[in-house]
Amino acid sequence: MRQGHNFKYIRYPLSDNGDRILIRKLYLALITIATVITIIVGAYLYFQSPRKQILRIATTTSLYETGLLDILAEKFEQKNLYVDVQFIAVGSGQALKLATNGDVDAVAVHAPSLEINYVNEGILINWRIIAYNYFIIVGPKEDPAKINNLTALEAFEKIFESGENEEALFVSRGDNSGTHIKELSLWSKVNLKPQGKNWYFETGAGMSQTLLVANEKKAYCLTDISTYMKLKKAGKLPNLEILVPESDELINIYSFYIVSKEKYPHVAYEIADKFGDFLTSDDGQEIISTFGEGKFGKPLFYSSRGREEELKTVWKNLSEG
Repeated sequence: MRQGHNFKYIRYPLSDNGDRILIRKLYLALITIATVITIIVGAYLYFQSPRKQILRIATTTSLYETGLLDILAEKFEQKNLYVDVQFIAVGSGQALKLATNGDVDAVAVHAPSLEINYVNEGILINWRIIAYNYFIIVGPKEDPAKINNLTALEAFEKIFESGENEEALFVSRGDNSGTHIKELSLWSKVNLKPQGKNWYFETGAGMSQTLLVANEKKAYCLTDISTYMKLKKAGKLPNLEILVPESDELINIYSFYIVSKEKYPHVAYEIADKFGDFLTSDDGQEIISTFGEGKFGKPLFYSSRGREEELKTVWKNLSEG
């Protein structure tokens, strides 16, 4: 009989703790190397990737609160991936002050009689009219001043008379916004000063808040049509109706300006200029002219495309008060 070989499989255990420590050190070293490589690659990609450039725009509450600007910014950012458009929503007067301080790169406002001063001082440049709509006068359904379908000037005279007779109230923004400036110009044209009267209230707030106060008090109010329609659709203004509708004397023009780079070298001029071009482009104007159409049955703003010269003439007249 052939004698077979007797094989033994020998397992060599670690002879001592020294071998275990060595393997552990090698393992930790590999983890450390992998971590360092990850950090280096991450840092490289971070510094090689373009940083998002922030574009700060001061704008009016009446323009911002409708949601139009967010949609415009979103479309712009889709085409300019490394831009972050940020809005600061205040009254036109405050927006212009932010420009004067160099705190923003651009402004979108609607107060020609204020804007002209900043243009003349060289603070605002590259003027573009981007949209327009209209102011309206709203008030209680009962219409105690009987202003329904009067002209704006006739309506203000009636409201003043009814206020003095303790028959009507009026709520004003009182915040040096574009809407407030328009209201003051209407009072001035009929040679009346309601400030300080017990029937005249100033909120010092944005358009939405002012309309809510007017609704609560069942008072008259001058407003841009877009903010009114938004709140009315939401069921927040049950006591207010449009009594003096849009007309030429109540036109509301929105302009976009860049803050002067000569006066404020840190201004993001190039990207602000690019955003301004987008606002007046076919794409931008299409968004503006159709915004709100599906929800409200009519657009909240009108495109300036094709009416630039006409609107500039109207703007010039408004800038003179």
